[in-house]
Amino acid sequence: MSVVAESTHGWVLDACSFIDQGYSRCIRFMKDNQKSHVKCRFKRRCFQVLKSYCNASANAAVDGGNTEVLQKTDKTSKKRKRKHSELNQGEVDSQAFHEKIRSVILEGTKSLVDSARSLGHLNGGVTDTVKEPLPSQECSLAAFCEMAKELPLVDEEEQEECVQLLVAEDGCTSHVDLFSRVTENRADWATVVTLMGEEYVIPPHTAFLLSDFTRIQPLVHYGRRFDLMVMDPPWENKSVKRSRRYSALPSTQLKRLPVPLLASPNCLVVTWVTNRPSHLRFVRDELYPHWGVDVVAEWFWVKVTTSGQFVFPLDSPHKKPYEVLVLGRYRSPANNSTSSPETSEVPVEDQRLIVSVPSALHSQKPSLSEVLKPYVGTEAKCLELFARSLQPGWTSWGNEVLKFQHTSYFTLTPTDDRGDVPEDEATDDCVDKPTVTPESSSPREHCPSTVD
Repeated sequence: MSVVAESTHGWVLDACSFIDQGYSRCIRFMKDNQKSHVKCRFKRRCFQVLKSYCNASANAAVDGGNTEVLQKTDKTSKKRKRKHSELNQGEVDSQAFHEKIRSVILEGTKSLVDSARSLGHLNGGVTDTVKEPLPSQECSLAAFCEMAKELPLVDEEEQEECVQLLVAEDGCTSHVDLFSRVTENRADWATVVTLMGEEYVIPPHTAFLLSDFTRIQPLVHYGRRFDLMVMDPPWENKSVKRSRRYSALPSTQLKRLPVPLLASPNCLVVTWVTNRPSHLRFVRDELYPHWGVDVVAEWFWVKVTTSGQFVFPLDSPHKKPYEVLVLGRYRSPANNSTSSPETSEVPVEDQRLIVSVPSALHSQKPSLSEVLKPYVGTEAKCLELFARSLQPGWTSWGNEVLKFQHTSYFTLTPTDDRGDVPEDEATDDCVDKPTVTPESSSPREHCPSTVD
């Protein structure tokens, strides 16, 4: 269960356990055209944040009921030393926002951490600590999306064929077009397949499209209207520019997302926002109104260590241990004439907290599936935009949509326990090894050449 504690303040999540739930049964397509049953677990090393990212003496322990401002860390370069009077407007706004929500974060986190500890969580007792290095798989998916732009778009007449199966009905597949068709895994079990020369773990009942803005049309033509949309845009900031981890997107470009074409009436729209005040204002005052979305709440993701401490001091002037989520409801023009008691939305409480140990992998956010279920229903159709991973039962889109599905992030263990997987699915030979067009021995060396 991913929700380990819950109260009026919010929830405590076990993000790693939630990931594992989708891979309790898994079929692996091997190089010799055989299929085997394996157990997949996301690598625990990714969620072993044992200490705060600061000196021990300045740790922001939640259970103390107070948070000390970080006084001393590594030596700060002279270039970054400035007097308080020299704060720019953005920093002044950030400080004002922090002071406004500080008590909510501190008191709510303390209450939730105490509840989790009483149930045996966040006690710092990591018994299966793994000392292996973090996975460092080079992700070339965004580069593939760029190269795929050289390929012709799917003709209007072929739009009805914009969906393809990851594994065909006969149990085999030889060509999968990831760039211009939505790919579905309709099986009740996860599948390990080779795509573009690399192995990926695909969860059950999931659909995905690997593309950027210029090739998002297949998602629109997919024909689904979604009851929940979650997005984590690649916001512009100095850290991203310095690290070059991914290509940032100007805020104004987000208005190009076809949210009104994808949202069902009263769709719940959730956007991850950095702690930069200009981004928060943009979402609330420009982006959501542009889409016809009304802001209904702001939530906070609070990042703690395995012992329940803030990962950064709460009052640190540089990095905060929380991020903001802006929640809104899509109001379609037809809402007023078609709404009824059966379709009216569940009210969303403001200032709820989501407390969890964060992944040590950059930009891997915890799944919100469990905490949002009461507000959209158990049968809701869910979509993640700018996704870097897949979730069972969800549709996902982005130019790195398979990033954290790479097998380097998982521990795969052969097993004879096939669960409910049909006998023929677990053992039958396959005529063609599942690969993706274009075929190449190394996805970093060749450009896509053909697309079905």
